[in-house]
Amino acid sequence: MKDINKIIVKGTAFLAISTVLITNSYGFKEPATNALSKKDKKADSLQKDDIDRFTNAIAQIKDYYVRTINDKKLLEDAIRGMLNGLDPHSEYLDKDTYKALMTSTSGAFGGLGVEVTGEHGVLKVISPIDDTPAARAGLKPGDFIVAINGKLVNDMTMNEAVEHMRGKKGSKVKLTIIRKGEKKPLNFDITREIIKIASVKSKMLGNGFGYVRISEFQQPTTELMISAIDKLKKQSGGKLKGLILDLRNNPGGLLDTAVQVSDVFLNNTKTSKYENIIVYTEGRLSNSQYKAKATGTRDILSGAPMVILVNAGSASASEIVAGALQDYNRAVVVGTTSFGKGSVQTVLPLDNKHALKLTTALYHTPSGKTIQNNGIVPDVVVEDLKIQVSSNKEGSMFNPIREFELKGTLLTGKEKDKKQNKLDQTQISQLAESDFQLYEAYKILSTMYMVGKGNGFKITAPNNTAANN
Repeated sequence: MKDINKIIVKGTAFLAISTVLITNSYGFKEPATNALSKKDKKADSLQKDDIDRFTNAIAQIKDYYVRTINDKKLLEDAIRGMLNGLDPHSEYLDKDTYKALMTSTSGAFGGLGVEVTGEHGVLKVISPIDDTPAARAGLKPGDFIVAINGKLVNDMTMNEAVEHMRGKKGSKVKLTIIRKGEKKPLNFDITREIIKIASVKSKMLGNGFGYVRISEFQQPTTELMISAIDKLKKQSGGKLKGLILDLRNNPGGLLDTAVQVSDVFLNNTKTSKYENIIVYTEGRLSNSQYKAKATGTRDILSGAPMVILVNAGSASASEIVAGALQDYNRAVVVGTTSFGKGSVQTVLPLDNKHALKLTTALYHTPSGKTIQNNGIVPDVVVEDLKIQVSSNKEGSMFNPIREFELKGTLLTGKEKDKKQNKLDQTQISQLAESDFQLYEAYKILSTMYMVGKGNGFKITAPNNTAANN
């Protein structure tokens, strides 16, 4: 597949969408008809009656529609209709749309910071991006945007809906949301900002365990992640006992970055099970075939146990990383089933101003699992629960009083270490209230470390049940 480093993996029509940008010719080198047998060509070929029906429809619209419609609009709408009838991610790109697509890959843009896709004639939220107006306003994965500034999304094209959400920095937009479990639509007044995404965040969880969050797979993400892990190693005395990689609400990004991130945790001397493959694509055409393989000979964690957190907002590039490390038993995947966006869209220029964005291939994990519509199913399913912790901290089930904390206790000389451990445990127990999924992931990671089977250690649990560790 040409220009594979420019593939962008996202489940959205708002930011950059899974695309291969082909800009050196006006069309595919290998026409789609080449993929059809002679028998298929004959059965699939247009008949004169079909062409007549199409031209008659245009004539009827021009003659009888309540308003005059010019030929150019009819033609462009016909192309849009063809693309919209294929799948949610294929679309016609006019000059403005193509420009917007290119702008959205730069990492800084005006808007709300929400990844969306079309579904049932409205916009479905894949994920609000960390530290953006959409995230701060409280939008959630799975929300349906049904109106923008009082205008129904169902009356707009997807591109029009996206443009209505964009605007100048400081201007406001009103979104009407339908959310599962809510009896009435919810209204959000959100102030637009210039969106600049910090794709990597990290912290120590205590007891030698690290945490890295990737919010989106951008060009510098791999280097930023490696730097963050190196910093965590120094904080824990040179080596981590284990790592949690948080990909929740990560809508995707660059394919080559997802491959690089996966490769960082793999040792290609131990990935021969699936021929070192990290991800591969399959499509009807020969140039839709693509394989990315592990090349690294050193796992950055040196085999320390690893947990990956995913949820319904984890899409595309996130699913590639989680699927690869899950297949090689390098990491235990925890959380809820991911979004299931595993298709490749290719931008095919029609001329110097217009193009088609066409779905041309499907992604597969190393073991051959199809990501599209299936998502990545966690090894341990943990729902995003809210835990009510007792206000009486001394009596809390998460922070019990220990003997060495009692007044007048007999001293043994190790109280300092015990108190530090108590501080670490307090920090971890607070996660139960603030982030239950992360809390459970930490418990699983700790268990993996204690068992001593970090490399290749895998936990399985019945699907659709919360982990009970």
